[in-house]
Amino acid sequence: MTTSRPDPTRNPWVRRVAPAVLVVAALTVGWQLYVTLSGIRPQVLPSPTRVLGQGWAHRDDIAGHAWSTLQVTLVGFAVSLVVAWLLAIVVDFSPWLRRALVPLFVVSQTLPIIAIAPLMIIWFGFGLLPKILVIALATFFPMAIGLIEGFAAADREAGALLRSMGASRWQEFLYVRLPSALPRFFTALRIGVTYAVVGAVFAEYVGATSGLGIYMSTQKNSFRTDLVLAAVLVTAVVSLALYLLTYAVERVVAPWAQTTRSPR
Repeated sequence: MTTSRPDPTRNPWVRRVAPAVLVVAALTVGWQLYVTLSGIRPQVLPSPTRVLGQGWAHRDDIAGHAWSTLQVTLVGFAVSLVVAWLLAIVVDFSPWLRRALVPLFVVSQTLPIIAIAPLMIIWFGFGLLPKILVIALATFFPMAIGLIEGFAAADREAGALLRSMGASRWQEFLYVRLPSALPRFFTALRIGVTYAVVGAVFAEYVGATSGLGIYMSTQKNSFRTDLVLAAVLVTAVVSLALYLLTYAVERVVAPWAQTTRSPR
């Protein structure tokens, strides 16, 4: 009796990840071939093998700066997350505040971070506070709007049914509006967490004593393009890890949200 082996290509995660891996591999091979055949100087464009080799050779230094950036990212994103939840709940309970605050949330995204970040350094120095503010400005909007729209999209009939049974506004919020908002929130969370790493690196690039941003700036001034790209690669890996972590949190907090998304 023969048993059929499972086809790995039928795994939804394989189908979802494989195209991206193939594209990245093709771009990397093309990059390596171009550098090898053109003879371009490594100060201008190092090869992928050189970037990986030099990054590994300086792994301790890069890891220390990456850890500093990760700490700043987590603290700043946590502050942004708490503020987004509080304001979204307040807005949901007050239509007047919704009309007053949502336009301000939109305006906050029109502020150019490239201009605001240096001002934060001037006003608050080189400590943790200016980096937290930059990260908050970069990540607050998608999470707040995702929550506000998620609360508003709750099933009206379910809410009316609870109210007819004597439920309070808070009970309607907890049992209907909050579960309805979580799928949209986690979508916004994935957007925000990637912005958080970029915001932290940019804040460090403007002014800091440690972190991947200041490391890139220092290596750029030393014409070490290979180490700059190695730090960029680490930044991408950190962003991707945090992005994937949101799926694990969603699976625990809102498992029903994942069942509604069918893999293609």
